[in-house]
Amino acid sequence: MRTFRRIGATLSAILLSLTLPTPSAQAAATDFTGTAVAGGCSGSLVRAPATTADDKALVLTNGHCYEGAWPVPDEALVDQPSHLLIDLLGREGEPAVTLHAARAVYVTMTGTDIALYRLETTYRQLERDHRLRPLTMSTDRPAPGTDIRVISAGTKKIFSCKIDTLVYRVLEVGYMTKDVIRYTPRCDTGPGTSGSPIVDAGSGKVVGINNTSNRDGRRCTLDNPCEMNRDGAVSVRKGASYGTQTYQLAACVAAGNELDLERPGCTLPRPGTRSADPHTAPDA
Repeated sequence: MRTFRRIGATLSAILLSLTLPTPSAQAAATDFTGTAVAGGCSGSLVRAPATTADDKALVLTNGHCYEGAWPVPDEALVDQPSHLLIDLLGREGEPAVTLHAARAVYVTMTGTDIALYRLETTYRQLERDHRLRPLTMSTDRPAPGTDIRVISAGTKKIFSCKIDTLVYRVLEVGYMTKDVIRYTPRCDTGPGTSGSPIVDAGSGKVVGINNTSNRDGRRCTLDNPCEMNRDGAVSVRKGASYGTQTYQLAACVAAGNELDLERPGCTLPRPGTRSADPHTAPDA
């Protein structure tokens, strides 16, 4: 009987080690585990609430980091072929594994700035072989004053600050993002930080991804986004850094990590016709 108990305890420990982490476990410490470098941008290994350990893993970054032609305003790309090279990092920021994306599940720069990739590898395999665990995407809209961490794999930096406010609209060249996170000044992000997960320091969940900053104080130009309020008034904040929220994306990921744009709560733009026009991507 004792032998069987020992065997049972051992099996339980193994199975526990292969389960996905709870948000409370993620909140215990902030490090680089599961963050990514993808196409010159930062990113992260993520899961949705419905995700299981045997699902093919997802990696999240910015839409302007997409390796193909940028989607034009009012366009979304769905289930595109991809061979993007993605470096996943370990706890201290050391390289853990390099993988190719299998598909670009969803890409848009309309109202938000996101690119979601699927790997051929499962979360269970990544944990077993490389001790990598995903971050969980929150399904809740973040609030001003929330203590956050912006974790940049590209620069090997972790920025600590708070959400200053949620900006009605942010304009940059021909693109507009909605309900945008503006950080307090301590999160002074810059080149290489595009796509970095914005993590709620309390819950350990991803509430957004870093996507741009105003470097020179210019108005609504590349790498110099401006803000617009509900009355249409435009203002410029030199040095301000911004992130796009991700709770909308979390609501669109169904069982099996399948994208379902018809799911209740999913408000992301629907797919359109892909543009072949090249663009120059902003460095966040």
